[in-house]
Amino acid sequence: MIINKSKAISINFATMEEIFVNKVSESGIVTLDLEEFYPMEEIAIFDMKDYLFMGLILKEKDFRESLKNLDLSIYAGKTVAVTCSADAVIPMWAYMLAASYLQPIVKEVAFGTAEELKNCMLLKNISKIPVADFADKRVVIKGCGEIPVGEAAYLQATKLLRPFVKSIMYGEPCSTVPIYKKK
Repeated sequence: MIINKSKAISINFATMEEIFVNKVSESGIVTLDLEEFYPMEEIAIFDMKDYLFMGLILKEKDFRESLKNLDLSIYAGKTVAVTCSADAVIPMWAYMLAASYLQPIVKEVAFGTAEELKNCMLLKNISKIPVADFADKRVVIKGCGEIPVGEAAYLQATKLLRPFVKSIMYGEPCSTVPIYKKK
């Protein structure tokens, strides 16, 4: 049997058949796809601008009354981003009051836009990676996916895995950029 390493093909002359060798799968490299940690749930928006007088002023009495009469069922069981899309000064207590109404019925409530909340949830999901599963392994953190997970996710994954792994690379197993190698 002759093995041509440059083409990753071996030929068995006894049977004259080609046997393809997948060098990537034999390398012991583990791929970590950060897209798997991306939150796919819908984010509901609670926009404080809807409660502003003339689009600029939050009146405490009116705001409290609006929250009392709010149909909270539209937020039930959802992840909610509390934000203000108007250029207005909102007192801190108003965000606290909104959260106090939403928290008992929602899955999660946080301040920010839907995109900011998804990014926060992504980082939270990445922080739960069972790092012991990657101990002394060569890890490729997959790049070029269909969902743009962002720089913070790659930084978080690297920071989390570095103390445990043999090496970290970025890209695809067949074409990687070395990031870290244990000495």
